[in-house]
Amino acid sequence: MAACSAPTLLPSAVDVWRHAIEGIPADKPPCRYLTPAKWAALREAAIDFCDRYGAEAHRLGWTASQLFGVHPQHGTLRVDGCGAMMINGRKATGVDA
Repeated sequence: MAACSAPTLLPSAVDVWRHAIEGIPADKPPCRYLTPAKWAALREAAIDFCDRYGAEAHRLGWTASQLFGVHPQHGTLRVDGCGAMMINGRKATGVDA
């Protein structure tokens, strides 16, 4: 008799990341000082990252804050307070520890 595996009831961390990003409309920047055009590019790159590299990033120990965080008061103006995917809006070409 084959062993049964229990269904996964909780979404993966990557699913949570992607869902949170998708939940913010492309034309509604989530923080001040961020233009709709810049947010649309950041959002698209972040969703692409989740799809292509999210599982590997999670396996390597990256956190949501390290990837998608922004400075609490200055938004994306303070790149030293931004996650890796919230800086330039370009799609990632890989992920590493």
